[in-house]
Amino acid sequence: MSVRRASSARLRAHRLRHTSLFSSPCRQRYQCLHTRAQLRSSDSSRVFGTIMAVKWTGGHSSPVLCLDASKEGLLASGAEGGDLTAWGEDGTPLGHMRFQGADDVTSVLFSPSCPTKLYASHGETISVLDVRSLKDSLDHFHVNEEEINCLSLNQTENLLASADDSGAIKILDVENKKVVRSLKRHSNICSSVAFRPQRPQSLVSCGLDMQVMLWSLQKARPLWITNLQEDETEEMEGPQSPGQLLNPALAHCISVASCGNIFSCGAEDGKVRIFRVMGVKCEQELGFKGHTLGVSQVCFLPESYLLLTGGNDGKIMLWDANSEVEKKQKSPTKRTHRKKPKRGTCTKQGGNTDASVTDEEEHGNILPKLNIEHGEKVNWLLGTKIKGHQNILVADQTSCISVYPLNEF
Repeated sequence: MSVRRASSARLRAHRLRHTSLFSSPCRQRYQCLHTRAQLRSSDSSRVFGTIMAVKWTGGHSSPVLCLDASKEGLLASGAEGGDLTAWGEDGTPLGHMRFQGADDVTSVLFSPSCPTKLYASHGETISVLDVRSLKDSLDHFHVNEEEINCLSLNQTENLLASADDSGAIKILDVENKKVVRSLKRHSNICSSVAFRPQRPQSLVSCGLDMQVMLWSLQKARPLWITNLQEDETEEMEGPQSPGQLLNPALAHCISVASCGNIFSCGAEDGKVRIFRVMGVKCEQELGFKGHTLGVSQVCFLPESYLLLTGGNDGKIMLWDANSEVEKKQKSPTKRTHRKKPKRGTCTKQGGNTDASVTDEEEHGNILPKLNIEHGEKVNWLLGTKIKGHQNILVADQTSCISVYPLNEF
């Protein structure tokens, strides 16, 4: 792992971005790609098919970093250099603006109750915009001391959380326009924060200090903390293979399921971990090797335990944690550490998807329902309905947005 440089350079490293393979914007509005994917049915039999990915182009000229969708079908994307674009459901750019200072737009977030209102973080600033007229900000807040990495609104929409490079999480009272809490416990970049659905005073966070935390806004200190690296060391049994290189469990992204009690974390060690909130503490329900390189994105689909993951290996996977989570609910026995399974043989990026890492030994007891060889490092994943159909939207190192249909799910 290379040494992280200050502020914006550190953020670039955190987003797992490198020089784009495509130096100029895509020239066609729609470019369809055939991606070989592996689908698994409920009985774990293998079914192979071809997924058509549609490319949305013409909105950016630099790598896209973040995505969000409103309930009314509007979409927004943020990119390097301060670029922000609004999109229609058909992939047509509806509006574009560039923030002064050209700081990367690292997070975009629609208001659920007002679908045209958009929050966007760029540098240390949060701007409030109307996507119908991207000419100027309706309002802006400068409450973070360093670059913001992630935004999250609570369900009642009165509080906005912003996590930054200093490791701090600022809680902004949106109506009164003032900071009501400053949560400081991460010792490195706080990469991701998320309010828990149905619990407007509770949130979870993770960071490059390899820690995951559960917070209640009634208290200034976290209710619960776990160190992913220490937990991993505890679970490992037997000697390490000579020359085996283990990436540190730097936590990149967190996502909470709609129930509010289950959340997932993706880390640099390639592992996906799923936790359950149990009062004032959490317990790890699942931990499996999802990717051959760092997991940059995790995203629960709405109203389900279907989990999207994207990684530095250029792969996108869909997992169904429902059966395992339900098993734990029916039999809430104390979790015991299991011996870490042997790693399977991995193919190089861009290889045949048929030979990709999908065996049961590698992933533990959970198998991916879908495995897409996207081919680019994933900056952002979003599961949303477009024209009534479920889709995966992907932002990567290019200036385009990839859209994969999820008709089977």
